[in-house]
Amino acid sequence: MDRFSQSVAGVFVVVLSVLHTGCVNIQIPPPPAPLEERQVSGTGKDKILLVDVSGMISSEEKASFYTHPSMIATIKEELTRASRDESVKALVLRINTPGGTVTASDIIHHELKLFKASRKIPVIASIMDVGASGGYYIASAADRIMAHPSTVTGSIGVIMLTVNTHGLLEKVGVEATAITSGPRKDMGSPFRAMTPEERGIFQGLIDSFYQRFLTVVQEGRPNLQMEQIKKLADGRIYTGDQAKAAGLVDEIGYLEEAIEAAKKKAGLTEAKVVTYHRPGDYSNNVYTKLMAPGPLAALGNLDVMSFVRGGTPQFMYLWMP
Repeated sequence: MDRFSQSVAGVFVVVLSVLHTGCVNIQIPPPPAPLEERQVSGTGKDKILLVDVSGMISSEEKASFYTHPSMIATIKEELTRASRDESVKALVLRINTPGGTVTASDIIHHELKLFKASRKIPVIASIMDVGASGGYYIASAADRIMAHPSTVTGSIGVIMLTVNTHGLLEKVGVEATAITSGPRKDMGSPFRAMTPEERGIFQGLIDSFYQRFLTVVQEGRPNLQMEQIKKLADGRIYTGDQAKAAGLVDEIGYLEEAIEAAKKKAGLTEAKVVTYHRPGDYSNNVYTKLMAPGPLAALGNLDVMSFVRGGTPQFMYLWMP
């Protein structure tokens, strides 16, 4: 046996000895399990449920040691559990997101509307650092929207994300060839420039998604006329105070005030605030596990390289400066 092999064998023996003596405790995280209820504040038998909408709004599952349910799946699970619990008397959405995909935002909005129709309990949205684009789309499902004094919200509109690598590929001498059944089959391909006709087709899709966004805002903000909403919905962002002055939010206040507003709207004098968590998660107050994603940090959850690898363009309700 050579010297290297002897060294490797020695290390292996030492590791086995350490493990055998129990000196090392290796903890493998448990696989995802059903949600558990945690009380974070308050007293009483009635409950105010705090639901978190933080980070990029997406249907993508979260990959770590195990694959965890997506934001859509988690919120659906939370709403389903809450719909079966008659002691849940109000729901507070803790929103902190620059938005996400069109479909994911719409699904969560839809699930909230179904929950409200089935339970008929107050739903209050509390926007934290950012509640822009898809975040505001979701907030529009609430009975009342509150923003923090330092909140950034608005960015009502649609953006399509794609890249064009044609020039780069030419420089390195690579050519991509697509054989299609029709001239529009590969529209949006990252390997060639978009034609004016294709741009017009994409613009038509974006206009349709934009109109849906406007309709959702009007449903949630019946005090605003459509012409007013269109003037506000040019993609710009607003501070909490600006959004309140424009009629996009109802009140400026902190998360605790949103919880008190939910309690009051539910006709409660006391209630305990609860959240749903996976086993092993830590939670001891209403701000626990709150992520603070700036729009650029949240983009880390987007697989931008998927465009280069041939992924399709994504339509987003997203504030992306």
